[in-house]
Amino acid sequence: MNLKTLAFAAAALIAASPAQSADAYSLPAEETQGNVRYVTGGVGEDAVTAFKQAAPKYALELQFVQKATPRDEYLSDVKVTIRDGSGKVLLETTSKGPFLLAQLPTGRYQIDAAYEGVSKRHSAAVQSGKHARAVLVWSGPNDMNKSMQGDAKK
Repeated sequence: MNLKTLAFAAAALIAASPAQSADAYSLPAEETQGNVRYVTGGVGEDAVTAFKQAAPKYALELQFVQKATPRDEYLSDVKVTIRDGSGKVLLETTSKGPFLLAQLPTGRYQIDAAYEGVSKRHSAAVQSGKHARAVLVWSGPNDMNKSMQGDAKK
């Protein structure tokens, strides 16, 4: 093997490495609740990459984030409830990471998510063949303390 061929082979191997590490991580097994198939997780760089790559294959993608300095942080252990348009609970679970991907039929949904006692509500519309995405963001611990102090002064 000449030097040029060796250099090309090394460059190809280095270029393929990140893709291989993302492909090496497989999503956790899908779970089913009623008619809803879902997967949750995304802890670690390879897992985040895998969830982001898989997300378009699901009708609904939820991400859970907390404001932080110097950059926002992903959350896990978020309690999630998804209700259909009539208020019927279709999914009730706790996230195992910052992502929840769900297969839902076409319709409008109400998403309730709670982290450390702070609740968020979001509405989502799922359309046939389309991907809906919602990022639910919680204030950071410092912001929540400021908010509580402000409430105490009133």
